[in-house]
Order: sequence, then C-alpha cells, then structure tokens
Amino acid sequence: MGRPDRAARAAITQRRADAIDLKLAGVDWLTIGRKLAADPAINSDGVAYPQGYGIDLYRQDLEPPTDKRLIELACKDVSKALNERTTTLDSSADELRQLMVERLERLFFTVYRAAIRSGDYQAVDRAVRIIERSSRLLGLDRPARTEVSGPNGAAVQVETTGLEELERLISLAGSPVGGNEEG
Repeated sequence: MGRPDRAARAAITQRRADAIDLKLAGVDWLTIGRKLAADPAINSDGVAYPQGYGIDLYRQDLEPPTDKRLIELACKDVSKALNERTTTLDSSADELRQLMVERLERLFFTVYRAAIRSGDYQAVDRAVRIIERSSRLLGLDRPARTEVSGPNGAAVQVETTGLEELERLISLAGSPVGGNEEG
C-alpha cells in the first residue's frame, strides 16, 4: 500500500477529528471504532465510512477488523491527531515567541540608548525589565531551586517495601471494573 493521495489524506484527517470529537463526548473506544469502520456490516451507522478502519480489508471483500483491532485503531487515531495538534501548537507558539522576542529587542534598543546617554534611572529600570522578560521567553533563567519537605519542615520519610507487600496491595485494590481493554 503506497502513500494515500490528497483526498484519502483529507478523509483520514477528518476521521481522526471525528475520533477526537467522539472521545471528548465520552464515547468508549469500541463504539468509536465501530462508528468509524469502513465496512457497513460492522459500522454502527450501517454505512461505509470514507477511509474508515479496515478500508483495505473492505475493498478486498475480506473479514472486517475484530473489536480488539477497532479499539487499537481508534486509540491510534486519537493519539496521532493529538500529537499533530500539539506539534502545530508548539510550532505556532515558537513563532509567536520569536515575534515577541523581536518586539522586545526593538523596545530594548530605544530604552537602552536612553539609559546609556542620559543615565535616566527609569530607562535603566525599563531596560532591565525588558531583559528579564526576554530571558524568560527564551528560557535563559535558571529554574528556582525547590525542596520537598515533610510536616513542619521535617525530612520526608521514604519507605521501601518488598514484592509480597506490593502484591498484597494490588490484591486489595482488585481488578479494574469491567476488565476491558479501553486504555
């Protein structure tokens, strides 16, 4: 199978957006998988979803994906779509950060010149504030040192436990309700 054409990529992007919308609405993974399945025999709406899950199987008139596979495909779609959105947001934030740094540099130049030429303390203060803001935007500041302490500033007590204690705690907690693989 080669790279999908432009129309197929658009349909896949739409399918992923639909998967996210369904998950945000609280729909379980299997229902998402069935709603976005290519084969009308398993599609919950009884239609062939464009570029739906199992499209290659459907085109070859083979058995549709299993419920487990539909869950995997729906999870994968949501994960990929969220990663793409995060990447887009990160690059947009980087562009905006760079724009802000350039603006601060322009402001700094005029304020710095006034501070140096006239010795104006207000201009010096403004220059320092611009430098501080630029440093924060660029991540140049060292992180503040933090310490974790227990009650009343005392040291935190850390206990280790053996495998038997861990197994006992797990058995007390029991198995997940429903025992499904919805991840």
